[in-house]
Amino acid sequence: MAGLNSILKIFLPKDRVFFQLFENVADELVKMGEKLKEIVSESDFDKRAALIKEIEDMEHVNDDYTHQIFTELGKNFITPFDREDIHYLATALDDIADYIYASAKKINFYHVNPNDTGIQKMADVIAQGCVAVSKAVKELRNMKNMRQITDALVQINSIENQGDDIFDMSIEKLFAEENDAKEVIKKREIYQVMEIVTDKCEDAANVIESIIVKYA
Repeated sequence: MAGLNSILKIFLPKDRVFFQLFENVADELVKMGEKLKEIVSESDFDKRAALIKEIEDMEHVNDDYTHQIFTELGKNFITPFDREDIHYLATALDDIADYIYASAKKINFYHVNPNDTGIQKMADVIAQGCVAVSKAVKELRNMKNMRQITDALVQINSIENQGDDIFDMSIEKLFAEENDAKEVIKKREIYQVMEIVTDKCEDAANVIESIIVKYA
């Protein structure tokens, strides 16, 4: 029996390392969502630049976690769920971080004033999406609270729909009210990148849904 226990100890911690790494990524995404809201609320270009540097650092931290997930995937024979699903989820979460950072970066790159209804609303739904993704990810460790996961997945789907609606309304308003063609191009691109964040949240939700269908 002692021998069996020591064998289990060898495998179980390595099996659990994926949950910890995914949870670390999820925590970082929540921080990035909140930081994006700070960025779009900051009117001063230089202060905004400092906040964008913070979000860039968070994105680098997430890159490191994602790299660790892929490294563990290469080393570990035992995984908590399908290797493909681990890969898909890691990629989807990494994409969320990448596009949040891209959204923040483009605001200063294009010298756009983020005091814009579309940008503000989009930042709000992105932050909500990150929180919902984090809730779903953290339930994967035990998969006992199915209601918590399914509620989070439904919320992510709703947030993606809201992102689409905000994008459509923002583009309509932009073409109706903005006479400067350069401003139209710049803001349209920012709206697009922000809307992609909500799409990537839904991609992560779809992977999580496929995992719970198989294993719950």
